[in-house]
Amino acid sequence: MSGRGGTAILARMCIRPTALGLHHVCLDCRVAFKHAGRRDRTCPNCAGGLIDAGNDLEVPRRGDEAGWRVLGVLLRAGVTFHSSCCGGPGWRPRTMGQVKERLAAAERTGTPIAEALTTADTDEIGRRPHPARRPVGAAPR
Repeated sequence: MSGRGGTAILARMCIRPTALGLHHVCLDCRVAFKHAGRRDRTCPNCAGGLIDAGNDLEVPRRGDEAGWRVLGVLLRAGVTFHSSCCGGPGWRPRTMGQVKERLAAAERTGTPIAEALTTADTDEIGRRPHPARRPVGAAPR
């Protein structure tokens, strides 16, 4: 690619560090650890399983009841904080009010819960076509 005067312009690649590790969360103990890699891990406090929450999680303080409730709903619905580059993982609800609005919209429209929880505008939930669900055990087309 060339710019003004024929000088070459180099596209800037993402230089985000990836070796910092991923957040692994224990919802029961309200703790998070950063580990490199995605293998199964256990909580050192309760020996329960840790959930791989991704590298972009902002971990709530241990005493933040509402923050941990929201995080629990998101992680149990399969919503994580993984991203491939500098854009981040996308919009996520931060309050129980936002979670409840999206869960109600998901129920009303038949939208998958994870999709509803990651949609910023509640009016958009159900408007985007989502793929038809296959019955369990059915072969892909």
